[in-house]
Amino acid sequence: MISKGCEQCAEGGKMVLFVYGYCDQRDCFYCPLGENRKNVTQTYANERPIENDEEILEEAKRMSALGTSITGGEPQEAMEKTCRYLRLLKDEFGEDHHTHLYTGITGGRENMRRLAEAGLDEIRFHPPYELWGDLHGTEWEEILYIAREEGLTPAFEIPGIRAEPEFLDFLDEGAAEFCNINEFEMSDGNYERMQAEGYELREGHMSAVDGSHNILEEMADHERVYFCTSVFKDAAQHRSRLKRMAKNIRREFDDITDDGTLVYGKTWETEERLQELGVPEEFYTVKTNHVELAWWLLEEMVEEGDVEKGEIVEQYPTYDGTIVERTPLA
Repeated sequence: MISKGCEQCAEGGKMVLFVYGYCDQRDCFYCPLGENRKNVTQTYANERPIENDEEILEEAKRMSALGTSITGGEPQEAMEKTCRYLRLLKDEFGEDHHTHLYTGITGGRENMRRLAEAGLDEIRFHPPYELWGDLHGTEWEEILYIAREEGLTPAFEIPGIRAEPEFLDFLDEGAAEFCNINEFEMSDGNYERMQAEGYELREGHMSAVDGSHNILEEMADHERVYFCTSVFKDAAQHRSRLKRMAKNIRREFDDITDDGTLVYGKTWETEERLQELGVPEEFYTVKTNHVELAWWLLEEMVEEGDVEKGEIVEQYPTYDGTIVERTPLA
């Protein structure tokens, strides 16, 4: 079973809202947060640092977001901000804008009530690793029922460190709706700690930990368990999100690549020169000190000697327009 939130994520339609970088669970050796996200109060929408609420809406519209996943740090440690953002998104995009939240603490009934009233649809709990297998009869079992009573869909989302049958018991007992298992990964933020614990990268992979797929043998046959691979997250989800952005912001002459980047030409010729050459207005845009236009048209003009030089630019469709590659034409 794949949840609505996961379906939207697979389509690249889920905006990632990082609300708060602090977390009380300071000893998780596998925490993937890098230095720019750990122990900060800065909010990020996808990769964009947010200075005001309107920028969150701008980023959601930029990608035609179907929903939002709220993460940290620990979002429940910043309840005022988290609830304000939930209300903001629901007020702007309506009840169909699906929201889910990742949390490493139980939070209690008051937090569940506040989150539900603010518009949260789904809450995904990540219990401390050292408690796996001993969660029954604790606050972690209780919070699943409390969350459901308050109108939320309770679930587990855990890293694929090892198989743990107790999570399947919670599914069969009706306490949790589903369990997502993320392939265990190394990142810039946890690489040294992971190596110190004896973990190594899987051969041929940039981030996946060797042995994490073994968890499939014991847990993935359950109809309400979903295993999310590092390749799927890094390639399919991210690429799909970029494509959604690119379609929204592309100009008439921009090409969209299979990776979701935009490609166009850049020349330092004047607009008057382009008009002399008969270039239609919809095929170019005048900037302060250059002109951007259809890359294939610029390439043709350079080859024929009508334009002295230029370059083909490949660029991300993100808010900061990061350049991927420049290819000179001369």
